[in-house]
Amino acid sequence: MEAWLKKTAGPGAERDTVAKPTIEDTDVLVEVKAASICGTDVHIFEWDDWAAGRIKPPLIIGHEMSGEIIKVGSRVKHLQKGDMVSAETHIVDQTCLQCLTGREHVCRNMTILGVDRAGVFAEYVAIPAHNAWKNDPDLDPRVAAIQEPLGNAVHTLLPRGNVEDIAGRNVAVIGMGPIGLMAVAAAKELGAAKVFATAGGRNKTRMQLAEKMGADHVFSAREEGRDAIVSAIRNATDGNGVDVAVEMSGHPDGLVTCFESLTAGGRVGLLGVFPKPFEVDINRLMIFKAATIYGISGRLMYRTWYQVRGLLSRPQFQKKISQVITHTLPIKDIEKGFDLILTKKAAKVALTPDW
Repeated sequence: MEAWLKKTAGPGAERDTVAKPTIEDTDVLVEVKAASICGTDVHIFEWDDWAAGRIKPPLIIGHEMSGEIIKVGSRVKHLQKGDMVSAETHIVDQTCLQCLTGREHVCRNMTILGVDRAGVFAEYVAIPAHNAWKNDPDLDPRVAAIQEPLGNAVHTLLPRGNVEDIAGRNVAVIGMGPIGLMAVAAAKELGAAKVFATAGGRNKTRMQLAEKMGADHVFSAREEGRDAIVSAIRNATDGNGVDVAVEMSGHPDGLVTCFESLTAGGRVGLLGVFPKPFEVDINRLMIFKAATIYGISGRLMYRTWYQVRGLLSRPQFQKKISQVITHTLPIKDIEKGFDLILTKKAAKVALTPDW
């Protein structure tokens, strides 16, 4: 089969012909119908310090996908050939303390598609049946492929899985990457009173997308500055600040904005990954605010997936989320997709199986 690989340590990716994967008796073999490029893939493509310390070439990269099952392992009973599925990308052992106590999403022995094992930028991928999420066959394969990052957004908003944690609340979403944009849309759909969105630079495309996702106020961190943004948020919330703030930027200034815009006793979800350690005033921003803080990794398995399915069953929400996909390319042109993201011309890039 054809695949895109990180063949050696260093920037870029290479297309090559590799062996079609085989499956174990608890696996399914999936023909990829759509994939999408994630920020993690960008780190691997650029070969930054994180990638250099984590990725072991040669490796097929990519993890966001949807496809059709073409072969089912002998012990798989709940799926069949022809089912349309997406992948929960966190492969868990189902035996560790976390898995046995309802915390599979932070399994102690987790491996990740396209990071620790063969990924989805290929014609076929083998995944455990436990990780195959069955889709509505009428769901656009490109939208089906972005359920994994949409799940990140929903989990960050609802770390306990309770919809009432958002309904009627004021919410700040810091960072307008694809997951931040999805978080804006999800917060509005879940009944948030007001949603405030901040973008890191002068990316008009993403600021306009934030408005399309339903943000009540959109700010440019670079042009307006943190103090002005926090002041505007407080003025729009009767001086209180937001009840919920979610950090999606992975930028130190974004983290501070997150807490400074938060009302006392509010809740913060941290999804953005920061490039290196930095100092922050924990006493003022967290302790004396009595802030509740959630670190977010992955999605609740499988509560978040059911919530995403419910959201996508609403035609207007599905239409809104599809707008985050700003470009669709044949997978043979994947390098162009990376360039669109790196030059900030794209939000989400979808890939079709045209090799």
